[in-house]
Amino acid sequence: MLVLKPASEKDFSTIEKLAKVIWNEHYIPIIGETQVNYMLDKMYSREAMQKQCQEGQRFYLIKNNERETGFISISTPDTKNLMLHKFYILQEKQNTGLGTQVFKKIIEELYQPQTIRLTVNRQNYKSINFYFKLGFKIEKVADFDIGNNYFMNDFVMLWQNKRQIQFK
Repeated sequence: MLVLKPASEKDFSTIEKLAKVIWNEHYIPIIGETQVNYMLDKMYSREAMQKQCQEGQRFYLIKNNERETGFISISTPDTKNLMLHKFYILQEKQNTGLGTQVFKKIIEELYQPQTIRLTVNRQNYKSINFYFKLGFKIEKVADFDIGNNYFMNDFVMLWQNKRQIQFK
């Protein structure tokens, strides 16, 4: 059974552990170990997650059959236009349909949004193709200076609720 459990501060250590596993498996070949370590420290320390929550992000643990298998974070100024800041699932659970199920829960149970935006590394072909499958389109190319001479070289992708999306 799939559950998106709203995360509280007591769940931050679980999110941090999941992020380390997921990022080290997935992002080192894309951006290198040094930048991965920098970004993990910058975004997944307890203090960083507290700050993100204060800025309006809501974290959710993805629980599949009672096991934490990933997490998401979302912000929204008006409940109809979402920013999907984080969408991470353990590599062992990818290509199982779990990501599609999570997305379906977001749009059918949590928010019923009109639009969803996200950013994704331009070299992250696996995730880009997943988002295309969900109906996202590339809205623009953007480079974000994240400090320490590192940049996130991303696509900004947009999903618009067309009410005719079919999920497998």
